[in-house]
Amino acid sequence: MIFITAKFRILPKHADDWPAIARDFTLATRAEDGCLWFDWSRSVEDPTEYVLVEAFRDGEAGAAHLRSSHFETAQRTLPPYLAETPRIVNFEVPQDDWSELGELAVQR
Repeated sequence: MIFITAKFRILPKHADDWPAIARDFTLATRAEDGCLWFDWSRSVEDPTEYVLVEAFRDGEAGAAHLRSSHFETAQRTLPPYLAETPRIVNFEVPQDDWSELGELAVQR
């Protein structure tokens, strides 16, 4: 799978509205056949920072995402809300889902 984490710093006046601003892009991406997950989190230390954790089945699915009309739209519509260019970490990982964090195993 292709595993991507990106940090988005949002202009302060738009930070509270970011989930709504990115909603159409988020929903369209989640509906892609090769999307495994596409989840936003907000920093507890910096309210202007959102972290996007996303995964695609394989490189082909990731490439299809980049060619999608909703990605093209996002390239035009989202940058005006950003304080800076997002930062990204992108890896190919030999698995297709989350693994358990054994060091914090829950025994019930």
